[in-house]
Order: sequence, then structure tokens, then C-alpha cells
Amino acid sequence: MAKLDTLKAALEKALGNRVQTLVENLGELTLIVKAEDYLDAARILRDEPSLRFELLLDLCGVDYSAYGDGAWDGPRFAAVTHLLSITHNWRLRVRVFAPDDDVPVVPSLIDVWNSVNWFEREAFDFFGIIFEGHPDLRRILTDYGFVGHPFRKDFPTSGYVEMRYDPEQKRVIYQPVTIEPRELTPRVIREENYGGLKH
Repeated sequence: MAKLDTLKAALEKALGNRVQTLVENLGELTLIVKAEDYLDAARILRDEPSLRFELLLDLCGVDYSAYGDGAWDGPRFAAVTHLLSITHNWRLRVRVFAPDDDVPVVPSLIDVWNSVNWFEREAFDFFGIIFEGHPDLRRILTDYGFVGHPFRKDFPTSGYVEMRYDPEQKRVIYQPVTIEPRELTPRVIREENYGGLKH
């Protein structure tokens, strides 16, 4: 774990008071920064010789509204980035929370790592996180007319609209969902009867 200690010390020295939280868990470090420090921290993480995170591997959105069975009382939305330093052969997870739950906005990292382009578009599409400064922030996986953001915890499983082909109009049309919501009860497998074997 000496390598993680070296990285932790380098992060604390280079980022100073930009470090909101630095957590070690399961052999990995997670850095949490405030939204107003996010862009500066990203540039330091990339350019500081003691860190040199040349690659952004992934960015995803997270909805914390039901985290910890409702025990979470922090901001609802976060963007989580995974970085890799080829120079030093280490990884880092960076988390930034959007300060406003109603309109979640964080800075775009596209000017720091251009590989983030489609990842930010995906997080916008699925979670509604707005990446300020992104040059082309539009949906990437859902349809252009899609209503809402499907990975939010309050988005209904059946969605709001369904599409079907209308033979009279000879085109695909959207209509309100006709599926009645129902509560799903998981099937319980009793170990003593599993596979037809009795113990």
C-alpha cells in the first residue's frame, strides 16, 4: 500500500484545500471536490508531474436519492470520473456533486480530457446532469423526443410514453403508457428444495 500512500500525499500537496474528501477503500482512492474546484482540480491532476493523470477512462452519473436506504442527506446528483496515470501506473476516482438537486450543473471536463465528450452526453441523457461548457450536450442513447431521464431513481420503470407503429398513419407514434404498474414480488428459492433435491 506504499504506492497509495505516495499518491495520497501527492494529491494533498498538489490540490491543497481543493480536496474536500480523500477516501481509501478496497485498495483505491476516491477524491471528492466541490463543483467550483472541479475544473481546476482536473487540470492539476493532468498537468502536475507528481500526478500526471493523462487518461480519463470513464465518467458516469449517480443519483444518490435512495442511497443507504434513504439515509443519505447530501446532494442528489454526482458525476464520477475514473482517471489513469500511465506515467505513474495508478488510478483515481474523482467525484463531484452538483450543488442544486433541481437543476444539477457541474463544469464540463472536455477542455481537459476530450475523451469525456460522449460520457458527459450519456450522463446528461440518463441523469439530466448539465455539463457547463460542453460544446454539444444533447441526448446520445435515448430518442430525440424522449421525456425525462431514465436512470433517475424517481423515473417510472415503464416510462411515460410508449411507441408503436400505426398502420393508418403509416408511421411510428408516441402515446401515453398503457401498462398498469404492478408490484413485483421476487420468487424465493428455498435451499432445501433447490434443484428438486431434498437435504
